[in-house]
Amino acid sequence: MPHDGAPPGADSPILPDLRAKAEAAVPVAEALLAKAVARLRAQVVQDGKVSAAALEAEQFAAHALAWLATYVESLRQMAAWAGRVADQGAFGEMEALLLQIGMGEYMSQIAGGVPMSQGEVARLADLGLDAPDWGLAAPLLRGNSAAARARLAALMRDNHGRATFGASGLDEELEMIRDQFRRYADDRIAPHAHDWHLKDELIPIEVIEELAELGVFGLTIPENLGGLGLSKASMVVVSEELSRGYIGVGSLGTRSEIAAELILCGGTDAQKSHWLPKIASGEVLPTAVFTEPNTGSDLGSLRTRAVKDGDLYKVTGNKTWITHAARAHIMTLLARTDPETTDYRGLSMFIAEKTPGDDENPFPTSGMTGGEIEVLGYRGMKEYELGFDGFEIKAGNLLGEVEGQGFKQLMQTFESARIQTAARAIGVAQNALEVGMRYAEDRKQFGKSLIEFPRVAGKLAMMAVEIMIARQLTYFAAWEKDHDRRCDLEAGMAKLLGARVAWAAADNALQIHGGNGFALEYQISRILCDARILNIFEGAAEIQAQVIARRLLA
Repeated sequence: MPHDGAPPGADSPILPDLRAKAEAAVPVAEALLAKAVARLRAQVVQDGKVSAAALEAEQFAAHALAWLATYVESLRQMAAWAGRVADQGAFGEMEALLLQIGMGEYMSQIAGGVPMSQGEVARLADLGLDAPDWGLAAPLLRGNSAAARARLAALMRDNHGRATFGASGLDEELEMIRDQFRRYADDRIAPHAHDWHLKDELIPIEVIEELAELGVFGLTIPENLGGLGLSKASMVVVSEELSRGYIGVGSLGTRSEIAAELILCGGTDAQKSHWLPKIASGEVLPTAVFTEPNTGSDLGSLRTRAVKDGDLYKVTGNKTWITHAARAHIMTLLARTDPETTDYRGLSMFIAEKTPGDDENPFPTSGMTGGEIEVLGYRGMKEYELGFDGFEIKAGNLLGEVEGQGFKQLMQTFESARIQTAARAIGVAQNALEVGMRYAEDRKQFGKSLIEFPRVAGKLAMMAVEIMIARQLTYFAAWEKDHDRRCDLEAGMAKLLGARVAWAAADNALQIHGGNGFALEYQISRILCDARILNIFEGAAEIQAQVIARRLLA
């Protein structure tokens, strides 16, 4: 097994001095990004500030910039990953191929065009730039070769069943957590997930109780408030493995993560000590109630009203796309408390208590009604439209006990939420890869397994490569968060890329299944539906690109 620095054999598809080439690519990419930022900034910055009108006029270029920045960060993190893995003595042939193919493909796409969606390609010409001179890294442009993909696919077959394809670069504690939750997902989730999906059933309450016992709902809540006090990186690993089993189960933790982060960042000491232990233990299941009909990503235009009446607030309005609403005990509910405002400044966040419902009466709480939204995938918690008419919230449940802070409080949670969503995307992508690979090995056509055909093997190899890239981007965002550094940019990039990778992996795995993939009985049909939502929630891809671009240009 060749390691970095060892000359490859005559028939090796691995480039010599691979890590040196990968490291040499990073500063070239960084310089290209700096030039792109400067050029676009000259077009959209007026009087020292980014002009909203100018940015909208240059929207395609702005989003191209966001994708370029995401690719540059991906190259940086892949090179850093290779260094960590080498230091651990784990940089073997598979890792070398993942690095070479990943770096080579992303460098080639930077030069030739980055796919933002199926019909949109961001090219350097959109930013007024020419392809860079990659210098010492130039040989990597041919790194994603047919021979390299074939060899990687062969190694993946030999290592089938491992937690991931290629060393993750994580420490021993995080790998132990991964192993624990991988085994749980394999034993308790994966065998039942497709049946839950086909029957459109809620995830059984016994599973929720098991997750609570495993500490899923209190992973990052401080120990003195009833949680485990673990890192955001641990949350990423757990979310990834649970979502590999079924995105609905992985997303149960998201409800608690969002609620806990809101209360930790914006709550009073009394609110923290009262609610966080209950959330951590699973005694209280939360849901997030933000989105309204006809507002979508424009949260500043919310119209749901909360009017103070003595020691109560009375809520009137409508919400939509509320996940797990029937079973929840509390809602983190965003409403307008200042009727004179029409933007984010009049919004407040509440910890709204409700009675969990059942099949016969999903919303028994007075002043509140709801109806299910039938969806293609992401079914295990169900989606709802909610109506409020005089719904009562205790005044003491105003988050932070100060009005007008709701939007700011919500913004503080977006880093963690997007990191967690990126982790869910990686889990879904990994599931697609594993399901696609099993089918490609088992299915025989023209006298041999599908995986023996180069394009099928190549699809699987590219899935593994892009999953590793998205994984390293997500780990980095979590690492930044754990070290109290602002990471909205990194979290946004991880979510942006992770969602695209999950959809591509699911789509390619279904293609490998052929006609069978279109049949509901095959798991891949569910995985495809589940993967599609990742490009929409927690910030649609277009909104995410806009946020990244604005941050880069500010």
